[in-house]
Amino acid sequence: MTPAPGTIIVVGSLNLDLSVQTPRLPGPGETVTGNELRFSPGGKSSNQAAAAALLGGTVSLVGAVGDDEFADRVLSSANAFGVDTTQVERIAACATGAALIAVDAEGENNIIIAPGANAQLAATHVDAVPDALWDAASVLTLALEVSPETVLAAARRARAHDVQVVLNPSPLRELEPELLELTDLLVLNEHELAGLIGIDPEAPIAGAHALEALGALGISRCVITLGRAGALVLDATATAGEQVMPIPAYVVDAVDTTGCGDAFTGALAHALAGGATLIEATRLGALVGAFAARGAGAQVSYPTAAALEAFGAEAHTARAA
Repeated sequence: MTPAPGTIIVVGSLNLDLSVQTPRLPGPGETVTGNELRFSPGGKSSNQAAAAALLGGTVSLVGAVGDDEFADRVLSSANAFGVDTTQVERIAACATGAALIAVDAEGENNIIIAPGANAQLAATHVDAVPDALWDAASVLTLALEVSPETVLAAARRARAHDVQVVLNPSPLRELEPELLELTDLLVLNEHELAGLIGIDPEAPIAGAHALEALGALGISRCVITLGRAGALVLDATATAGEQVMPIPAYVVDAVDTTGCGDAFTGALAHALAGGATLIEATRLGALVGAFAARGAGAQVSYPTAAALEAFGAEAHTARAA
């Protein structure tokens, strides 16, 4: 069966984010006063699913929530954004995952995760996903807020159904060689890249060296997000002049960077599912990530296709000026 463009499976986490903005992030043992506590849907995988669905993608989310009121919030929000949650399991006597987030005046954040039901998402849940859903899919996105066994099971199912695997290895941990072998595209930030291939995270990235080091791990295609510096596409399968391609950032006044990387990944997956090249998909990811940085929260700051079109026109005009 030919994969339907725009069909994306996302396997992973759903959280409720509890966020507070503060003038600055507290140091060890320090208390600072922030503003009103906000509740909003989150979780890396749920964020990625929402970003793709809001842009018009057909998205199915495979995950787990508890049997509490947080579950109702995150599921109703995902459905409102257009995400299919029929493959999300409710776990009895378990709390829904949560994230405690502090955001400073520059939009930077620190985050503490309470996994809750995400820790209960098992390979058996992935095995129970109908073959018909995999047959209709063109892209799978994975992050690492659920167990290694679950992530690996999803990658195996995707490979068996000829579905492209996009892995966002965050939060970074030691990666199984088989998972890397099953990964078609790695999407990560410069700090995760440094941890993966053993380079100085503060030094400029040497694209050719990074491409070689990733190749030794079995990764031939990678996108590195660089925040305000944009992104870097590494593609050993491209022609010689396009194997290392910098993608400029869109400059915005950042309010909150929470979930911007997930917005980037979800948009990139949506573009790839629609047949875009990796460079085209990365440019879309950069635009969506910039849009998201202008608003507070993760999913609630993501654009619809119409909102992104208007923002893109402004952003390209500003870049050309």
